[in-house]
Amino acid sequence: MAMERGMSADRGAVLKGRVSVTRRLKLSKFEGYLFLGPNILGFLAFTALPVLASLFLSFTHWDLITPIKYAGVENFWTLLNERLFRTVLWNTTVYVAGTVPTRIILSLLLAVALNQKLRGITFFRTAYFMPIVSSAVAVALVWRWLYNYNFGLLNSFLWGIGLSSPPDWLNSTFWALPALMIMNIWRGLGMNMMYFLAGLQAIPESLYEVAEVDGATWWHKFRYITVPMITPVTFFVLITSIIGSYQVFEEAFVLTRGGPANATTTIVYYIYNNAFEWFKMGKASALAWILFAIIFAFTLLQWKLQKQWVHYE
Repeated sequence: MAMERGMSADRGAVLKGRVSVTRRLKLSKFEGYLFLGPNILGFLAFTALPVLASLFLSFTHWDLITPIKYAGVENFWTLLNERLFRTVLWNTTVYVAGTVPTRIILSLLLAVALNQKLRGITFFRTAYFMPIVSSAVAVALVWRWLYNYNFGLLNSFLWGIGLSSPPDWLNSTFWALPALMIMNIWRGLGMNMMYFLAGLQAIPESLYEVAEVDGATWWHKFRYITVPMITPVTFFVLITSIIGSYQVFEEAFVLTRGGPANATTTIVYYIYNNAFEWFKMGKASALAWILFAIIFAFTLLQWKLQKQWVHYE
């Protein structure tokens, strides 16, 4: 009897222990959701709900004052048949096509150069990274002075080497967009350089040593070892660069205000004009969703194509 009582007491203690562990697990899950609560609420309030609101507004006419009027797909149809929208879309496409590949190539070459074990190399890495942590408005203002036709450093240099008629960078319909692209390429080099540096430092040194034993040149090592081994980093940089370039706004706003003659008006700047200059909230929302569709299509295309050139082994 005493033995049976002892065994039942042990079973009771085990059951209580299991119940206690179960309660602790449930409590720990509750605590996890409690910590995530502010982030979830912030996402709903500042991201999810505004996105859904913009989707609703894209099918309406609203000027922030008069009542909202349902318009169906009129905003989208108007944009697709609007000459200014085609100009804006062309400007943005040229901007992306010019900045993304140039920035990727230059940042990769810069990362390779700064991946050397030399004295003071940290200083140069920091110097090239500084523009990305600087204010975009401050950087644009500095470049606005550099591009000044009469006393800017760039034209002073061109005059100094004998060029009698340097470009009027920010007042020319031909040169304004390239000027915007040059500044953005310079500013974005640092971030991409850091990504590539991380990828380069993850490549085993033994691969290069074996290649040297086989008589490989610098180009062979770069072509057949470096480039294939950093393709996951290249894929990430490509995706983020395309997304960021399609969303360019601060540079055009500070440097040119979209001019001259809409030569530097990008999609995001056009969204800003429609929403906060002309108070066409429905049209601005439709523009935002067209931009989302373009970025989503490019991202999806890259995800489909990555199987052909990205190597994760």
